[in-house]
Amino acid sequence: MSLRSLLFGVGLACLAASALAQNPSAPLKLVVPYPAGGPLDTSARILAEGAAAQLGAITVENKPGAGGNTGADQVAKASKTSNQVLMGAVATHAVNPWLYKNFPYNPLKDFKPLVLVARTPNVLVVNAEQAGKLGIKTTPDLVQYLKKNPDQLKYGSGGNGSIGHISAEMFKSLTNTKMGHTPFQGSKPALAALESGQVLLVFDNLASALPQIQSGKLLALGVTTLSRNEALPNVPSINESVQGFNVSTWFGLFAPATLPDADARRYATAFLNAMQSPAGKEKFKKMGIAPEELTLDGFAQFVRSENSKYEFLIRAAKIKID
Repeated sequence: MSLRSLLFGVGLACLAASALAQNPSAPLKLVVPYPAGGPLDTSARILAEGAAAQLGAITVENKPGAGGNTGADQVAKASKTSNQVLMGAVATHAVNPWLYKNFPYNPLKDFKPLVLVARTPNVLVVNAEQAGKLGIKTTPDLVQYLKKNPDQLKYGSGGNGSIGHISAEMFKSLTNTKMGHTPFQGSKPALAALESGQVLLVFDNLASALPQIQSGKLLALGVTTLSRNEALPNVPSINESVQGFNVSTWFGLFAPATLPDADARRYATAFLNAMQSPAGKEKFKKMGIAPEELTLDGFAQFVRSENSKYEFLIRAAKIKID
């Protein structure tokens, strides 16, 4: 074989490998590391539908477990040709790395951030009927009740180390109150326990709790961000009565770090277009979500900042999961 033929053959092989990495034959899979039915799952399905015109068929796979770590780890270690992206969140990329003693992936090195989908407040909600019997109508009312009845009530959360868990522990610390903790496997069972009276309160994602708030089953005492939210304009920020309280939930799309930059740009553009389309905006609005516009380097910088922020908060709260 001549040198020219050999080099030509090597060149074709390289081109084929590059094409395979950038245009895998398998359809794009969007992995949601939480159970079906929650706000991340719903958002993933909106984006999968909206981006399909540019990226082809997109399947959504729910891979819950270990507070989001199971699904995130699957994408972190995915092969170049498996064509997977992750609907990651503040838990998978900023909170969990500092909670779990044996953490399976590096949230900053193993992923390529594509696009920030949304930043939403959590909301402190109580069972409306139960709160009425206890005389709790506001956050100060709740604080006063907890001080008079330490360790008599329980709060629920979507799991150990979840944002709801961290929010409640921060609330207890700032108000010098005591409550028990009942963790559940996700937001939906935590809210179900709240509705049944099994727990008194939950710090939940606004998009998840909004239907029950609007129906009157749950009473919203406060949002967890520094400012009020347009979806609940009459609900105060918790910070208005508990100074220093500031927690938000965010989620966005991540690819494995091995995804070529050209594909990362293509994916980010397609998903951003889906978010910003009139149909996408309307669907997110019904969930109480305003889509974001941070992509690629800007999103990566945001993730690094959040990772550092929660390292400080979690170490200060001394929360750890085996």
